[in-house]
Amino acid sequence: MLNIKEDARLSVLNHSSAHVMAQAIKRIYPQAKFWVGPVIEDGFYYDVDLGDTVLSEADFEKIEKEMKKISKEAKYITREELTRAEALEMFKDDPYKIDLIENNLSDDDVMITAYRQGEFVDLCRGPHVASTKEVKYFKLLKVSGAYWKADSNNKMLQRIYGISFDQKEDLDAYLAWLEAAKQRDHKKLGKELGLFMFSEYGPGFPFWLPNGVILKNLLLDYWRKVHIERGYEFIETPALLSRELWETSGHWDNYQSNMYISEIDERKFAVKPMNCPGSILIYKNGLYSYRDLPLRLAELGHVHRHEASGALNGLFRVRAFTQDDAHIFVSHSQIEAEVLEIIDFLDEVYHVFGLEYDIELSTRPEENYIGDISVWDESEQALKNACEKAGKSYKINEGDGAFYGPKLDFIVRDSLNRTWQCGTVQLDMNLPERFDLSFIDDTGSKVQPVLLHRVIFGSVERFIGILIEHFAGAFPLWLAPLQVQIIPVNALYHTEYAKEVKDLLDKHGIRSEIDDRNEKLGYRLREAQKGKIPLQLILGDKEVENKTVNLRRYGEQSQHIVSMHAFVELALDEIENKVNRVLEKQDN
Repeated sequence: MLNIKEDARLSVLNHSSAHVMAQAIKRIYPQAKFWVGPVIEDGFYYDVDLGDTVLSEADFEKIEKEMKKISKEAKYITREELTRAEALEMFKDDPYKIDLIENNLSDDDVMITAYRQGEFVDLCRGPHVASTKEVKYFKLLKVSGAYWKADSNNKMLQRIYGISFDQKEDLDAYLAWLEAAKQRDHKKLGKELGLFMFSEYGPGFPFWLPNGVILKNLLLDYWRKVHIERGYEFIETPALLSRELWETSGHWDNYQSNMYISEIDERKFAVKPMNCPGSILIYKNGLYSYRDLPLRLAELGHVHRHEASGALNGLFRVRAFTQDDAHIFVSHSQIEAEVLEIIDFLDEVYHVFGLEYDIELSTRPEENYIGDISVWDESEQALKNACEKAGKSYKINEGDGAFYGPKLDFIVRDSLNRTWQCGTVQLDMNLPERFDLSFIDDTGSKVQPVLLHRVIFGSVERFIGILIEHFAGAFPLWLAPLQVQIIPVNALYHTEYAKEVKDLLDKHGIRSEIDDRNEKLGYRLREAQKGKIPLQLILGDKEVENKTVNLRRYGEQSQHIVSMHAFVELALDEIENKVNRVLEKQDN
């Protein structure tokens, strides 16, 4: 996945492209005033105040045309050093720049820098390319609203996004990738495939439709199966817990603005935003010795978090979701072995979905951490050792751990090479202390355990969104809500055999439907392809006579004649082994 900010040349080029865009906007809309225009991972943007003028993507063509004109003018981009007084004088008619100078630049900035190209000048630290002629291959991508300074009490500005490359081939390749991503948009496919919906009566709260429920249940059935195989025990904790619990856990002081709060019997309760405190109460309900550890408690907990309305994004950012949590209680000496086991677990699960991943290790913050440095060093080394013994490389995020412990993040890459942070292993030395957790060691002494927070999917809803886009809605056979479409060529002559085939599939738990509508065969085949149904069985005279099926797969034109029972064996084998034929085809 492209990250402009990690490429020094592209970062500078996109920064300059933002200025060229701003210059073009200023020429077309002289009333325009600008806030900031930074480089981001996928290009650049500028926040613009256009007064009463509202831009749409239809306006991009004229802005791009003016940008090309500016590029041909080949004006040098020059750096100017200004005193604070000079900067205030230069931008005296621009309230945004005045605010930037007065509130965002410290008094220690003796010299303030601006960059000029032709008639356009803006405050900027740089650097920039030498001339506007280097800004040749660019594209404006979208426009959205953005509150000034990200404060909803301030004016809404217009944020215009774009991207720029040195070579036309790179721009064309990126735009093709962007179009592929657009076609995979899980919100679009979720609607087309009847998976989920949203309603104004519950913003940010997903409604699962019949096909979506099948998909979700299949995913969770798999989750439960592999957890049983790995020695986990399942628990379930209440959705509503009292204020006192959240005070003990620290969420009341640090997370209250994201919690839904109610009052019962004159006591305050909160809907849980995470599952940890409930799992800890279950641990405290028992008495454990070192022989009971590691204790692996897994929960599919439904949690609620009050996200800002502007941050909501399909299944990727919702206000209610299922977290596939595990809370694993271990002794210090067990950390390395248990993390090694977790890495192997995540490796198995991600492989099933054709997802590759990278690992990032976040270490002790420099300040405001709890515990002894020696314990931190030991814990971080245990995480490193586990990665190395698993044969996994990792990137270190120095000082980026939580105040209560280091962690491993698992960054998965989908079929378009986009990255998503899903799995996490978080060492926690805080909650065991807050809740006074203990176990009896081999000397008979009470010892505090270490708590490992672990997720694989992260949010089940978000993971399904990722899978929809990863597979472009064409799920592997085992995960597809509808696995087989049975299509009799002529409903009058072939439907009885179609029912016989369906009965056999039903007997073996293979999900199928018969499409015997009074429509042409070609239309029904196209509909099955449009619905991304993995397998289609076409039944005509020969199939009825020979007890065979004419098999066609999603995305393929070729057809294969096999016996009815051979097809069942083929399908069951593919389901059992969780074959990802669509991804394999893409790789080839």
